[in-house]
Amino acid sequence: MKTIDRFDLAILRELQSDARLTNAELAQRVGLSAAPCWRRVRALEESGYILGYHASLNRQKLGLGVMAFVRLDAERNSAGALRELEEAVRQLPEVISCHYISGTGTFELQVVAEDLDSFSRFALQRLAGLPQVKDLHTSFSLGEVKSPAGLPLGHLVPQS
Repeated sequence: MKTIDRFDLAILRELQSDARLTNAELAQRVGLSAAPCWRRVRALEESGYILGYHASLNRQKLGLGVMAFVRLDAERNSAGALRELEEAVRQLPEVISCHYISGTGTFELQVVAEDLDSFSRFALQRLAGLPQVKDLHTSFSLGEVKSPAGLPLGHLVPQS
């Protein structure tokens, strides 16, 4: 797949909005018949535009009332040390996202926990004990203004 056309863009928008659509429903919404719609979805998956399909869960209902942002400073920034730290972070289910960052720090982690006590235990026992960790700096979410709701796609619209 070389470029995204208006049908592909419509498919991406619809699936970001509701990934549970049947192929028939999706085809109707984007103005295609079922078979070409299905082929386009498969092509978008195979070329890496669609990475997967996920349910969005309510963390508070699941008892995860604390959301923390942890800037993690690595002791050494050599390739081997960073790979070791990356792999250790990937193994922690409490870390729901991790990004390399510029400026001060090496990684920015998004961490969920049941409460402040459980977060404290996790930070002191698990995060601080990871290989190559030099320091941790934590900020807590006081409330969510906007949650992940999909990527903006307006830049893909062909200009006429």
